Amino acid sequence: MRVEIDEMSGFCFGVVSAIAMAEEALSQGGELWSLGDIVHNRAEVQRLENMGLKVVGHDDLERLAGGRALVRAHGEPPSTFEKAKRVGIEIVDATCPVVAKLQKQVVAAHREMAAVGGEVVILGKRGHAEVVGLIGQVGGEATVIENEEDIDQLDPTKPIYLLSQTTQSLELFERIARRLKERCAGVTVNDTICRRVASREPHLKEFAVRYKVIIFVAGRKSSNGRVLCEVCRSANPRTYSVEGPEELRKEWFEGAESIGICGATSTPQWLMERVKDCITNKL
Repeated sequence: MRVEIDEMSGFCFGVVSAIAMAEEALSQGGELWSLGDIVHNRAEVQRLENMGLKVVGHDDLERLAGGRALVRAHGEPPSTFEKAKRVGIEIVDATCPVVAKLQKQVVAAHREMAAVGGEVVILGKRGHAEVVGLIGQVGGEATVIENEEDIDQLDPTKPIYLLSQTTQSLELFERIARRLKERCAGVTVNDTICRRVASREPHLKEFAVRYKVIIFVAGRKSSNGRVLCEVCRSANPRTYSVEGPEELRKEWFEGAESIGICGATSTPQWLMERVKDCITNKL
């Protein structure tokens, strides 16, 4: 049985940078708190927790006064930074540069739409940390859509400025942009999808057809993971998603002489290696 790991899978630049900043801060001693999971991967979060990183929620900020809190790659709304400053928390800001740029673009788009009575629309997952940070830049005055059906909620008489969460599907964004232009007047489209992420879609389609079975490794919370797993499944129906090697099932591999392993931008290389070892040595 041939088992290979996709060389392009694994952490994106923003996640690599955030984890490096967390590890550096932890090496300096003292407590470090992460506002939410630093990455949407349970195994990697546990690894960092073993190093001393503690995951907390925004409601915990008051009791962290005088401590250090890490803002993960997804970014945060201005209100988080304001509250941290007010209670004396040192912020380790690991916001991905691509996300930080998008936050500024959302502010500029809001200013532009406010002048003409228009609306800022963001393609993204409601409640996702990055999206919460984006709409927080403009005090919540932006509309989040998740699919083409959500377009029907928009007022077709208003000007619209369309942007996207950085890890959304490029294909979906393009479909929504076309539909908006057909339905609404005065549509401005700003493609803000991270190209380092978007380039993985066509690559994974090619990767998935080269193997009899695809094992996609990603955390359940990973929005990017769900998108990329479906990309694989569309090219190869024998695609199975796991969080770790303990979820592998022997019957998936019946009659398969080749296995491809890939993952999300939040999937660590070491975890894909563990999945490979399990398949090779135990199944």
